[in-house]
Amino acid sequence: MPRTHKQSDHGEDHVENKQAGRGAASGVQSVDRAVSVLEILARHGEAGVTEIADELDVHKSTAFRLLGVLENRGLVAQEKERGKYYLGAGVLRLAGAAAVRLDISQEGVPVCRELADELGETSNIAVLDDDAAVNIMQARGTASVTAQNWLGRRTPLHATASGKVLLAHLPTTLREGLLARPLHRFTEHSVTGAAVLRGELATVADQGYAITQEELEIGLAAVAAPVRSHDGKVIASISVSGPVYRLTPERLADLAERTLAAGVELSRRMGYGG
Repeated sequence: MPRTHKQSDHGEDHVENKQAGRGAASGVQSVDRAVSVLEILARHGEAGVTEIADELDVHKSTAFRLLGVLENRGLVAQEKERGKYYLGAGVLRLAGAAAVRLDISQEGVPVCRELADELGETSNIAVLDDDAAVNIMQARGTASVTAQNWLGRRTPLHATASGKVLLAHLPTTLREGLLARPLHRFTEHSVTGAAVLRGELATVADQGYAITQEELEIGLAAVAAPVRSHDGKVIASISVSGPVYRLTPERLADLAERTLAAGVELSRRMGYGG
């Protein structure tokens, strides 16, 4: 009897695994079809449910469900009189975010390199990526030839100069939502209290730059300043980082002025202030 029971358990596990596999495959297929709907509308400009169903080779009810989900997300909209669907404002929002990153990457190259060459330290440009800062551009100065590669790396907002700049300029609701999450301690210098961090962010917003010393890694210091888009919104941060034995508190104060100027220059290139 025990052997029969064991075999039955294995049989049930096998059925559950197969069902899970089918569910995952179905989810992937739905995503693929949803993307195909967007491509169809991009190609034709507008299309009805029947046209979309025919191109996808699915039943009209399936096409209607896909369109309903996309419409709820603002990715498609419907012409009420004729019933045709077209790409919604949500697509423009996503495209705009991607375009901003591309623009910053392109416009930031000369600014980042000039800053690194002048100061001899590593310069980075970072943008907000959900609950982290991601570095999308990096240039190394002559003194930082052995520095680690930060390009593409996600770093915590509360423990980096770039992250604190981005946090300080977020709308209050978004910032408070992030501060409500656990603030991980990376070193003994990491700020893990929301109230203390709030005070630091107020200072960052007031003085226009952020400085961190050994909050993410022992031996690492950095200074960062905001980069603004044409409408004044902070869309990125530009920073200089290096070892604490070179980036002393006195030198960081001097670097802050130069980093601020680089942020102003990149903001100008992005259409802000002139």
